[in-house]
Amino acid sequence: MFDNSLKAYEAAKKVIPGGVDSPVRAFKGVLGTPPFIDRGEGAYLFDIDDNKYLDFVQSWGPLIFGHCDKDIEDAVIKTAKKGLSFGAPTLLETQLAQEIVEMYDYLDKVRFVSSGTEAVMSAIRLARGVTKKDDILKFEGCYHGHSDSLLVQAGSGLATFGTPSSPGVPADLIKHTLICEYNNIQSLKKCFEESSDIACIIIEPIAGNMGFIPASEEFLQECRDLCDKNNALLIFDEVMTGFRVSMTGASGLTSVNADIITFGKVIGAGMPVGAFAGSSFIMDHLSPDGTVYQAGTLSGNPVAMAAGLVSLQKLKSMPSIHAELNKKALRLVEGLKKAADANNIPFVVNTRGSMFGFFFCEKEPKNFKDVASCDFDAFAKFHNEMLKKGFYFACSQYEAGFISSVMDNKMIDECIDAAKIIMKDLKNA
Repeated sequence: MFDNSLKAYEAAKKVIPGGVDSPVRAFKGVLGTPPFIDRGEGAYLFDIDDNKYLDFVQSWGPLIFGHCDKDIEDAVIKTAKKGLSFGAPTLLETQLAQEIVEMYDYLDKVRFVSSGTEAVMSAIRLARGVTKKDDILKFEGCYHGHSDSLLVQAGSGLATFGTPSSPGVPADLIKHTLICEYNNIQSLKKCFEESSDIACIIIEPIAGNMGFIPASEEFLQECRDLCDKNNALLIFDEVMTGFRVSMTGASGLTSVNADIITFGKVIGAGMPVGAFAGSSFIMDHLSPDGTVYQAGTLSGNPVAMAAGLVSLQKLKSMPSIHAELNKKALRLVEGLKKAADANNIPFVVNTRGSMFGFFFCEKEPKNFKDVASCDFDAFAKFHNEMLKKGFYFACSQYEAGFISSVMDNKMIDECIDAAKIIMKDLKNA
């Protein structure tokens, strides 16, 4: 069933560290072997063994319209025929930036980069340059890319100066990174009591990297208030949620406005791209207008801009799409929960727009510590068995799932029917 993928994985490990170019792809979180993908078509993936999977990963978010959407594909091909990269301005950059800022009352300018990691790294540098402060505050379990300052793990206590979570990251380099517990206001306040040099708070308003956990409105408001009181900037990391959970991302589901928003995923429609945006006052601190330096040879790549432009224009032309996608997401997770409940398996679910998450536990997790207490063995078994039946979920309990517009109720019901069988087997295991 996976013979070719097994051979491909062994060959890859000889020339690529771990056989993959991003660690989660190694399937270690689910004790399996990654299927090597040959192609995507609509809602489905096909691997090199020609197994077919209903895809709930969607390239980790950007493919709202599924694989090989004709409009996006045509735009990419047309643009690529003019040249893959110029290292010079194109009209597409301006057009995509205009599409983004038109959606927000408080965003005026956008700087495009090549990845979400780069977007967040640049946004933090900008916040430090604007506030003339050094410390940054992040939350345990929120992933903002692999830049050194953000590869930090929490120490003991409610709030702490972090320690490196990876070899190769000097402890001295991350001494300005403070770690708080997500959705914990006491922890948040304690960080500001410990440091008067906080330049910014960086937060996923809906965390998608410790499973799927939304921040409470009260918590986001406290972030906003503390930033205002302490001359700090609030950065929303919407690399995953931007244009996914609503037309204006997680920002559209809260009354709290961020000073800077980082984007990725959807604005490239599957192409490598990222961006960060803010008011003119903030963004004008960037070089060449200001003194905060940021650059990228392939930033604003025309092929990526073309893909993202068509994707956003399609979303704008379909004002009810996020509500429709949420109905499908609810249908899926409610069906999964009924299957678990019928077998007395602890299981909780959540959705926002076209994103969803589920955990094998009694109580809905609110932070990273809660997630760590979930049943990871049950998740791994469920994932493996669903994969064998042709359903491709994120290969880690720490990742969210995604619905695409090309999925229909019949596909979702087939997934639920498979889950009913597997949940019964889990009960008897």
